[in-house]
Amino acid sequence: MDKSEFNKVLLAELERTKATVKDLTAMSGPVEPDVAIGRISRMDAINNKAVNDPALRKAKEKLALLERMVGQVDDPGFGLCRKCGQAIPMKRLLLMPHSTYCVACAS
Repeated sequence: MDKSEFNKVLLAELERTKATVKDLTAMSGPVEPDVAIGRISRMDAINNKAVNDPALRKAKEKLALLERMVGQVDDPGFGLCRKCGQAIPMKRLLLMPHSTYCVACAS
């Protein structure tokens, strides 16, 4: 796989992550105490918010990494591990486009 093919995959992942952030942002809104919903429904909404907030933070972190990576695809050091300098396998980059470490260094 060459860099242009990888760039297409990266841009597709960027769009999916943007959509995820948008969806999670909508689901992570505050639970208003004056909304006329039952006690069980309010507890369920609070629980869902508690689950969605960490997922939203993680998705935003991934989005920031992907956005940074888009600008680096054409750099000469792209695809090289930040720690050891060895090439990161393209399969790893496809699964985790925001990865900056090879498998050995990420462990």
